[in-house]
Amino acid sequence: MDTSFRFIHTSDWHLGQSFMGKSRETEHRAFAQWLAQQVREQAINAVIVAGDIFDTGTPPSYARTLYNQIAETLSAEHCQLILLAGNHDSAAVLAENKSLLKRLNVHVVPMVAEDPKELVIPLHNKADEVAALLCALPFIRPRDVVRLSEHVGHQDIQTELVQQIQQYYQAVYQAAKAQNAEVPIIGTGHLTTFGAQLSESVRDIYVGSLQHFPADAFPPFDYLALGHIHRAQTVGGLEHYRYSGSPIALSFDELGREKQVLQVSFDEANKAQVTPIHVPVSQPMQVLKGNLTTIQQSIDALPITDKPLWVEVQVEEQDYLSDLHQRIEAMIESKPIEVLRIRRMHLLPAQGATQQAQETLEELQHQEVFERRLQEAEVSTEQRQQLTALYEQVVSDMEEQA
Repeated sequence: MDTSFRFIHTSDWHLGQSFMGKSRETEHRAFAQWLAQQVREQAINAVIVAGDIFDTGTPPSYARTLYNQIAETLSAEHCQLILLAGNHDSAAVLAENKSLLKRLNVHVVPMVAEDPKELVIPLHNKADEVAALLCALPFIRPRDVVRLSEHVGHQDIQTELVQQIQQYYQAVYQAAKAQNAEVPIIGTGHLTTFGAQLSESVRDIYVGSLQHFPADAFPPFDYLALGHIHRAQTVGGLEHYRYSGSPIALSFDELGREKQVLQVSFDEANKAQVTPIHVPVSQPMQVLKGNLTTIQQSIDALPITDKPLWVEVQVEEQDYLSDLHQRIEAMIESKPIEVLRIRRMHLLPAQGATQQAQETLEELQHQEVFERRLQEAEVSTEQRQQLTALYEQVVSDMEEQA
């Protein structure tokens, strides 16, 4: 029997996402088929999804169906599947068929547990030997582990939050070490670490008022599989602490970098060997930037594709053009292009450098509206953090209740 062990680290699928009015169903189905092919061809033993499986707490029916189909397909390949909740996921939705999926060797972790040992999952090779232990930590919500004393001053809250989350990670890690100290120990998390490169589609998340978690506060995992940040990257300069990034571009500013999943194996010293596997693009997207003349030239030079090209147009004109949308629509007439968003990028000289060109609300996302309102208000950094934390909590609660 094969005693080697390798797994795939992925995250931020956001099944069910509506992208500026466009469904991502076709892309997600293409990714699911591609992922199953990788599992089959490369003899993958486990797939770890580090949060944000769904885009909202109330995913559409196709997303739920695809979720179950992925579980069934990977089970048929004798591949363990570990699904961890992210900040976009509803713990109640993920818990619905948790027991049933476990019969397919699918482990769903919708929330943290009081007993840290419950979050330690053995991962097996083809010989059914325990080849690694997974400390399966999902997105940590404030009520999960935070127990702040009323005597803690406001300035000490962030320090206290870091310490409590760190203690919980250590408790799960020590539970894994006590179970088997010889095999590699893999950690997970769905949060923002200091220095992580964000993208437009990533929402800042908070545990209380804590926004960023220090990389050196994690236990010494042999590999750390993180989710939430959509750009693939290492953490704290460590090659074995990684964000896998999302498998499809979830915003236009994520274009320009190939999307990937990470294949991980271990050598005899339990050192992680990480190999990025690039995910093929199934929906072409592009940003066109410049004045109207250069944008027209860019449109004329676009190659013909078998699928409509999704485009964001960033217009750099000093004058406010009331008929901008009509002009752009005339440029793409009879071409296989769908303009999903038009953005005015230049400032109006008459208004000064502190104000942006006039925009309509439909050109902005709700996070951008909130950020601009904060910029106009004269608030301290501390107040800004408090208001942002409250705003994000309200948005999260509304999505769960929707």
